[in-house]
Amino acid sequence: MELRTLRYFVAVAEELHFGRAAARLHMSQPPLSRAIQQLEADLGTPLFRRSSGGVSLTAAGSALLKEARALLEQTEQVRARVAAAAGTATLTVGILSDSQDPDISRLAAVYRRRHPNVDVHIREADLTDPTCGLRAGLVDVALTRGPFDETGLRVHELRSDPVGAVLRADDPLASRDELKLADLEGRRWFQFPAGTDPHWQSYWNGGEPRQGPIVRAVQECLQSVLWNGTVGLAPLTTHNPGNELVTIPIQDLPPSPLVIAWTESTPLTRSFLQTAKSIYRP
Repeated sequence: MELRTLRYFVAVAEELHFGRAAARLHMSQPPLSRAIQQLEADLGTPLFRRSSGGVSLTAAGSALLKEARALLEQTEQVRARVAAAAGTATLTVGILSDSQDPDISRLAAVYRRRHPNVDVHIREADLTDPTCGLRAGLVDVALTRGPFDETGLRVHELRSDPVGAVLRADDPLASRDELKLADLEGRRWFQFPAGTDPHWQSYWNGGEPRQGPIVRAVQECLQSVLWNGTVGLAPLTTHNPGNELVTIPIQDLPPSPLVIAWTESTPLTRSFLQTAKSIYRP
């Protein structure tokens, strides 16, 4: 049983959709389907129940998923240790500045325990570059937030978070339980500098052209809301705006994905991805 086939299987098992799994693996769907069918033939048992609504795991598939994850994780640890012995065990991770995601601390602890010989360098990026320097070659892997232009990048979604509007506590809308984007029409929204990823800019402006002050960091966004009454946005799951500000859920804004992005698939990037997936697993 090839490791590549196990990776294919895990992707389908986690996505429960051949199309999404193929996109995640950066391959077309037909060879992925053939590989899974061959795996089922080799094992002599179906791993998935297939229907018009998608796929689900059989009992055999669930058992294999547990074993496959453990085997792939062990393989990545071996590769990382080999890389360390070769003197190449340095990994640069890009993270958006002012990130308040509590799982980052857990990820750091687990990764450090699994790969004690890997020297991890952290590069904090401001909000003008959602890839945290990945496209510029400044980092090996980015732990960041979408959406952004994924052309030429490999991206894996770890979690998807609802987003709310950050308003001053004395704002007329601050007492609402939820908002719609239409409630915020005519308001000033913070802007990113010219040249910022257009997908990123559009999302954080609620999909519409807006006017407002230019910001580059989370604290600048919050200060803009506090001083000027500007509308800001923030993930509901990780954001604590303080006593002077409130965050109100926006009903009709799609959630923002928390993702890992990378360009080169190396033992170190793969080990980081596998560790992150174990931490952020739904």
